[in-house]
This record gives sequence, C-alpha cells and structure tokens, in this order.
Amino acid sequence: MSKYSSENITLMQYIFIISGTQVGIGVLTLPGTLAEKAGTDGWLSIIIGWLFSVLVSIVIIQIMKKHPQCTIFDISRKYLGKWLGRAVSLSWVLYSFFAVVTLILTAIFIIQVWILPETNSSSLLLIFIVPIYIITKGGLKVIGRFSEFVFFATMWMPILLTIPVQNGHLLNLLPVIKEGWWPILSAVQATFLSFLGFELAFVLYPFLENKKSAIKGIFIANSITLLVYIHITIISYVYFSPDEIKQYIWATLNLIKPIQLPFLERFEIIFLSFYLFVISDTIIPYLFTAVLGVNHITGIKGYRIPLILFIVMLMLITNILPITYEQVMQLGEWWGYIGLILAFLFPIIFWIYTGLYDRLLRRPKS
Repeated sequence: MSKYSSENITLMQYIFIISGTQVGIGVLTLPGTLAEKAGTDGWLSIIIGWLFSVLVSIVIIQIMKKHPQCTIFDISRKYLGKWLGRAVSLSWVLYSFFAVVTLILTAIFIIQVWILPETNSSSLLLIFIVPIYIITKGGLKVIGRFSEFVFFATMWMPILLTIPVQNGHLLNLLPVIKEGWWPILSAVQATFLSFLGFELAFVLYPFLENKKSAIKGIFIANSITLLVYIHITIISYVYFSPDEIKQYIWATLNLIKPIQLPFLERFEIIFLSFYLFVISDTIIPYLFTAVLGVNHITGIKGYRIPLILFIVMLMLITNILPITYEQVMQLGEWWGYIGLILAFLFPIIFWIYTGLYDRLLRRPKS
C-alpha cells in the first residue's frame, strides 16, 4: 500500500487543485501584460501558452505512470542517487516556497493599495496565515475539499465581469493578427507564469484515486484555466481601448469599478474579498509541496513542524522586506523564470533522462 493512500483525492479535487493553483495573480495582471507585448491579439498567446502547458503536463504524467506510488521527491532519488536526488528535491522545496512568498507579498500589496492602505503588512499577513496553516496542516484531502469550495463559491466572479461589456466595443479586437505572428509568439512566455500549477502533478499523482484519469484531469484543469483567462482578457480588450488598457496595472479590477449598487459604492472591495479565497487556493498547494519536500529530505513525520518553520520565515520576510510595486513585479518576474526552468524544461529533460536510464540499465519499475 502506498504511504500516500491515506490522503487520496478524487478526480474532481485533483482538477480543482491544479486549476485553482493556476488561477491566481494572472487573473488581475495578464490582460495588461499581454496588451503591452501583443496588443489586442494577446488572447491568441494564451491559447499557445495553454498548448505548451498541456503538452508538458502529459509529459509529467508519463513520468509518474512509471512510479504511481511516488512523488517527484521519491523519483528523483531513485534515478539520481541520494545526494543529487536531494538537491533536486531541495530545488523543488525552494521553488514552491518562493512561489508562496511571491503570492503572499503580491496579495498584501494589492490589499494595501485597493482596500486597507493604512494597515501594516504584518497584520494583513495574519489574514492569510491562520486559514492557510489550518488547511495545509489538514493534508491533501482537506486541501482538495477547500479547492472544490473555492471553485463553486467564486464561479460568479468571471460572470460578473461581463457586465461592463455592454459599454465596450467589439471592434477593439479587429483586425485579428494585425501586426503578424511575431508579437503574439513573443508574448507566449508571459502566459507561462499564469499557467504555473500544472507541475504540481509531480506531487499530486500518487494521491489520485483513479490514476487512469490523470491525463484527462490535468487537461480539464488546464482548459478551465484557459477559459478563465480568455474570458477576462477578451472582456478587458473589448471594454478598454488598445492604448488605455496598457495604463492599468490591474486591468481586471478596473473592470469592476463601473459596477455600482444602490447600497454599495465600491463593489471592487467585495470582489477582492472573495479574491482572497482564490489567491489562498493558489498559495496552499505550493506550501503543501514545500512541506512534503522538507518531510522527505529530513525524515520529519507530519506537517506541523515544517509548516511552523515556513510561517516563521514568512513573517520575517514580510517584516524585513518593504512591499513595493517594483519589488512585487520583480518577484513575479523571477518566479516566471524559475517556473520556466522547473515547470516547463525540467519535466522534458527528466522524461528523456528516465527513458534512457530505464532502457539502457533496464531499471525495474516500482
């Protein structure tokens, strides 16, 4: 019996964990980022980015199929030996924790700018730390249930964003491919950061009850993310002029501003309040991956000790580093570069390596 069998997750939970991890900061920033690089043809870059994500996702599942009861931490040690395997495991721990730091600091910055400008970072961190600790400590079953809750509780948010379209202009999208394919292709890299999350299949696979549906599940998860990003990006391009959208850092939040209710003046506050669930759903799987990696490297049992360690580190980082726009953008850029290596390039290289290793040395499958 697998050591992970006690925390098995359903196919639906598997889908929502991956999709929930992907739909994070990109919901707010992707339309403006793509507009700067590819104009109103940026939505085509999202489709190409989705295609790359799906292909690499399939490669990851092909690796995991050989070792259905193992995570990337177990597999790397089997193929690379004790020390090099630990180095790979440590790189995944650091990558996952760096993602957590980037996401939390970005979320705190957004809250300070849009809702609570006078509240210090430490107080805002507590908004995330308490529920994140409780959910992550509960293990992957609890995380899966939380992802299901977040998906159904926030389904109204993309739908709500269609309201401003009535004041938009569909002609903003025309002509399609107005400047050729090069701007579209050059903007594809910007979509990679928004699709990060599928690489967690390296960790989620052994927990999945029906492993035969792993490829179908990860395809559906990537496709849900694609639909969300396409929906928000096209609405942004229709509502804002091609030049106007480039002026907004958080274009999606500016779509909310025209929505007014008789009893509520700033509806974006409600939107951002629910967005905290979305961003938490992105943070928690990465934090769980970091905790699982520490357990594997050190031999620690349970999630409590590594979780406390990471939370203390988060509190220190939040208090030491000033949270500014420049810093948040720099962290996102670094995360994108690291993700390009570990999420997109590493699976392909490791797949080729494991294939050659098994063929040349006829290593038995676990």
